[in-house]
Amino acid sequence: MADPNSVIKKNGKVMETLPAGSFRVKLDGEEKEIIAHLAGKMRMNHIRLLPGDKVVLEMSPYDMTKGRITFRLR
Repeated sequence: MADPNSVIKKNGKVMETLPAGSFRVKLDGEEKEIIAHLAGKMRMNHIRLLPGDKVVLEMSPYDMTKGRITFRLR
């Protein structure tokens, strides 16, 4: 069984902006798209994302369809 505190980090690309601060993100090296929201620090610092931005995601090992965006890559 996976450790509940463990997270899976992956890179992806923002494909679409959705309502309520959510984004559709396509994972690098995979055909899978997931729904992700902004992490607290990105929201606090008013980091804006546009379609085409590359980001770092954290996902739970229990639900691989949702994630949290923690960093925008340059």
